[in-house]
Amino acid sequence: MKMDLTAMGILAPTHVLEDCEPTSEEIVQIQCDRLARVRQELARRDITAAVLFDPAHVRYATGSRNMQVYSSRNPARYVFVPVAGPVVLFEFSGCEHLASHLPTVDEIRPAKAISYYFNEKNTQAVTRAWADEIIDLVRQCGGGERIAIESATAEAAFMLEQRGYQVLDAQEPLEQARAFKVPNEIKMIRSSLRAVEEGVRKLEASIRPGVTENHVWSRLHQHIIETDADFIETRLMNSGPRTNPWFQECSDRIIQAGELVALDTDVVGRYGYYADFSRTFLCGTGEASAEQKLLYRMACDQIQTNMENLKPGVSFKEYAERAWRIPPGYRARRYFALAHGVGMNGEYPYIVHREDIEDKGYDGILEPGMTLCVESYIGHESGGEGVKLEEQLYIRDDGQVELLSDYPFDERLLSQAG
Repeated sequence: MKMDLTAMGILAPTHVLEDCEPTSEEIVQIQCDRLARVRQELARRDITAAVLFDPAHVRYATGSRNMQVYSSRNPARYVFVPVAGPVVLFEFSGCEHLASHLPTVDEIRPAKAISYYFNEKNTQAVTRAWADEIIDLVRQCGGGERIAIESATAEAAFMLEQRGYQVLDAQEPLEQARAFKVPNEIKMIRSSLRAVEEGVRKLEASIRPGVTENHVWSRLHQHIIETDADFIETRLMNSGPRTNPWFQECSDRIIQAGELVALDTDVVGRYGYYADFSRTFLCGTGEASAEQKLLYRMACDQIQTNMENLKPGVSFKEYAERAWRIPPGYRARRYFALAHGVGMNGEYPYIVHREDIEDKGYDGILEPGMTLCVESYIGHESGGEGVKLEEQLYIRDDGQVELLSDYPFDERLLSQAG
């Protein structure tokens, strides 16, 4: 089943090669434009420079890719990004050659790995040397007292503060930079989605009675590596009674005929961009039950209504108020967000349900340049199976909304739903 996108005022996904694959010249320009976005957001906050450790942020600002998962837990590579002045990439020792071609990087130095794991009793001395080097770079860029860092150690921040610098969190300017896509960046996102969609087709084809969840899930992992993706952030695929409540990770459970199999891709894919959509399938060749069809129909209704409400100029709170109303028996197990931003991974904004606005929500405006995922999970609080669906969309600069993800819904679960 395909939704009537025209009636919803949403543009259909494109598979045109020129729109889904950037040229080498476009890649260079995207990298330079992303760096400019970071510098713009730092300047808006009167921040002299940022030191970025998060591998997604390092890749966003420079295009540099190296040991992404390892780097997410080890502060052993980072980049110094000043508002004005040379960008210095501190690369993991022995890996300096990997970024030598990048137009966004002016200098590459070996990183000082500032953690106990690398240094034991010498950690403080190494961190002090790290701070000295960062301060020297700040002075070379004209000075300033405000430095933003993220994903570093607490000791790194203490060292800078002890020298008189005001240390700020780099996440805010980076989130705001990434939330609005630069020209042609959307091509990288489409490319990532097209590759992951093919992987999900292979995964779906492997769903049959008698195989384990892990066996099925592995098909997606193999495909994304074959297509130059990075990794899958989660293990969100489950079956039968493990589909409710949600957030039960993939296991060695054997899938049975007639059961639902639900997944959330969560793939950091080609060019480092997130491909994030969810689907629920029916295992075997039989017909879906009335209860399965009801769950699926509700999830489809929620997705469709909330996609239609995704318009530029709408506030986050207005979006929550207009959202599809979840029936009482299903509210307790609602998904934690109605929609969230998406780029190299989940990002700003994060829009919660109307019931959660006061405790967890914040306001803002949906604007052109944003890419977002619209979420649905339907599972009854008394148990039974559950259905997970999700679509990825783009608010274009001309104000039109484009559906980015392009994977069909399950016809058997939609047929004669009542």
